[in-house]
Amino acid sequence: MGIDAVIIGAGAAGIAATRHLRDRGRQVLLVDAMDRVGGRAHTRIVEGYPLDLGCGWLHSAERNPLARFAEAQGAVIDRSPAAWRDQLRNLGFKAVDQRAAWQAFAELEQNLHRTPPTGDCAGDGIARDHPWRPHLDMISGALNGAELDLVSARDMLAYDDNASNANWRLPAGYGTLIADAAASLPLSLDTKVRALSHHERGVAIETGKGRIEAAAAIVAVPTDILARGDIAFEPAIDDHLHAAACLPLGRVDKLFLAMADGEAVPPETHLLGNPRSAKTGSYYLRPFGRPVIECFFGGIAARSMEEVGDAGRVEFAVDELRQLLGSDFASGLRPIAGTWWHREPTIGGAYSHALPGHADKRGVLAMPPSERLHFAGEACSTHDYSTVHGAWQSGIDAANAIEPMLSR
Repeated sequence: MGIDAVIIGAGAAGIAATRHLRDRGRQVLLVDAMDRVGGRAHTRIVEGYPLDLGCGWLHSAERNPLARFAEAQGAVIDRSPAAWRDQLRNLGFKAVDQRAAWQAFAELEQNLHRTPPTGDCAGDGIARDHPWRPHLDMISGALNGAELDLVSARDMLAYDDNASNANWRLPAGYGTLIADAAASLPLSLDTKVRALSHHERGVAIETGKGRIEAAAAIVAVPTDILARGDIAFEPAIDDHLHAAACLPLGRVDKLFLAMADGEAVPPETHLLGNPRSAKTGSYYLRPFGRPVIECFFGGIAARSMEEVGDAGRVEFAVDELRQLLGSDFASGLRPIAGTWWHREPTIGGAYSHALPGHADKRGVLAMPPSERLHFAGEACSTHDYSTVHGAWQSGIDAANAIEPMLSR
C-alpha cells in the first residue's frame, strides 16, 4: 500500500499529525533531519536528572491537550505554582519595586488594548524612557524571544489574552512526554528534505536518502528553516515563505548550573539577576528540589550571551548569582548543560514572534497552499504560538484538513 501522507518535522506538531492520521488507519511516514524526535521539546538526563533543554511548562494547563495526554499516559504532573514572579527574600529587588515593575507591565497591556499603536509595534505601548522599560523588554524576551520593538502588539495581546496562570510541569520532562508520543510511529530520522513538489496527483519529496512519494504532505518545520529556503517548493509558495519570514524565531536559551551545596537555597524559588536591565538572567532555583539552577536568557540577554559564548555565559550567570547570594554560594556552581537553539541547523531559534504589522501572517502560514500540502507548527497558532500545545493542536488541525482528501 502507498503512503497516504508524509509529515516533515518530528516536533510536537508533526508527531500529533502523524498519530492522528495513523489512528484513523492512514499509511503515514514521519521524517526529520535530526537524529531524534521532539525538536525544541528535548529532555536530557544529566547527572541523573531529567533536564528540559527546551520547553518545560504545560502552559494554560486547564485547557492544554497535552496535560490531558500526560494524564492519560500516567505521567506524574507537578501542579504547584510557578515561582517566576517571586524574588527569593526580595534580594536585589525590593517588594515595592516588584510591585512597580508589574504595574508597568499592566500599564503596557492596558495601553496596547485601549490605544493600539498605529504601527502595531508593542514597544510603542509605553515610553522608551519609562524607568521599567528595560524590565519590560526582559519580560518580552522571555515571552517572545525578542524585545518589545520587534514584536507585533496584536500578536502579543492575542497570546496574553488567551493564556491562563495555570502552568504545570512534568518531573520526567516535557521532552520525554513528546518523545514517548512518537515511540510507535513510522519514522525516518537523519532524513533532510531538500525539495517538495505538490501537484494534482500527490506530492514528491526529495531527501538526502532518496525520493518519497505520497498523496499529501504536512510540513511542520520551524519558520526560520522555511524562510531561508532550506526546502525548495514546486510550485512556489512565496506567500507562505514570506509569512514565515515575518514570524521569525526569537532567541531563548537555557544554562543549567549544578550546586555544590544542594541545601544552600530553598527549593522551587526564583531570582532575577538585575531587574532594571534587559540584559539579565532569570534563575529558577532547585526545580523539583534538585541541586541545580535553571538559568534562562531571552531576547536581548540571549543575544548578548551569544556574543560571549559558553564560558562568558557561565561567567555572567555565576556573577549575577554571586551578587545576590554571595561568593561562597557562587564558588560552588558549575555548568552541566545548556542550549544555543539558533545554532541547531534544522531549528534556527526558540519560538516565533510576529514582527510589527504581521500578526495576520500566522493565518497565512496555516492556510494550505494546495489541498495536498499543509503546514503545522507553533507559528501557525493564532493565540497559542510559542507553546508545545499550540504546535500539537496545529498538527491535529492539519491532519483533519487533509483527511477528507485522502478518502477520495
